[in-house]
Amino acid sequence: MITIDANDMNRTAGYPDLVDSIEAAFRGDFEVPLRHHHPIARPGQPDATLLLMPAWTRMTDAVDPASRYIGLKQVTIFPGNEAAGEPTILGVYILMSGTTGRPLAMIDAPELTVRRTASASALAARYLAREDASTLLCVGAGALAPCLVRAHASVRPIRDVMVWNRNGDKARALAETLRGEGMEAKAVDDLDAAVGQADIVTCSTMSDRPLVKGALLRPGTHVDLVGAYRPDLRESDDEVMRRARIFVDTREGALSEGGDVVQPLKSGAIAEGDIVGDLFDLTAGRVRGRTAADEITAFKSVGTAIEDLAVAILLYERCR
Repeated sequence: MITIDANDMNRTAGYPDLVDSIEAAFRGDFEVPLRHHHPIARPGQPDATLLLMPAWTRMTDAVDPASRYIGLKQVTIFPGNEAAGEPTILGVYILMSGTTGRPLAMIDAPELTVRRTASASALAARYLAREDASTLLCVGAGALAPCLVRAHASVRPIRDVMVWNRNGDKARALAETLRGEGMEAKAVDDLDAAVGQADIVTCSTMSDRPLVKGALLRPGTHVDLVGAYRPDLRESDDEVMRRARIFVDTREGALSEGGDVVQPLKSGAIAEGDIVGDLFDLTAGRVRGRTAADEITAFKSVGTAIEDLAVAILLYERCR
């Protein structure tokens, strides 16, 4: 069994490759059981979360035995870890042979997660963001934020990046990092003003109240909502969903876990029929992505084990 860390990922697969692998996986044939989502109560602190996410290649005679894989991601999410000097998300990913069950690779799950999550958002942007989208607003400055910027920049001609975070120092630090990579990036203090200037708004926070106001979106904006992974969290208000054509990574996940979809459905701001499609629909051509330059689109992601398995297979086949 080999181990694959962030350095191996940097060496073997850039974002265009990751996005392509996830697109192919959504067109592929995989078994994806409902993920196990267990809250862990902690006295005097927010609940932690244990996630178990399995997926495997559908084992049919048409599939080459050498291309059969099983994957399992085990991840913990501990809010407040940052104050203790620990990452919020920790865990491992195990890739196994789908023919014998033998473990093949152990992969850094937090690094895998941020890269596959960002790549899934970039895949959605291929279908939903304007082809000339050049200004991106990054809401949040955690571990996922720079990956989202890099992934979006791999599919759209991003020239200007604005970074907003409740902690302004973190926003400035991320902007400096992105400038070091050759991007025109700056930290911003006025979130509302920045929302009105962006072609793409990408959000990766754990906010429990709306940050992006739909009334401020200009025509043609694409909104990428990644952070609110529980029904009680949200990053956008009802007006974002009312104005946008809504897409999700998977219907099952978004309807049960994505607060940006669950809450406006519950309030009656939108109906389930307002969800135009998911990544299965988009990649298969069953629904159209962006239909007009002035259209507002929104993509809600909660993550799926298909994305993890697709990236794990790509990394393993290149690293072995």
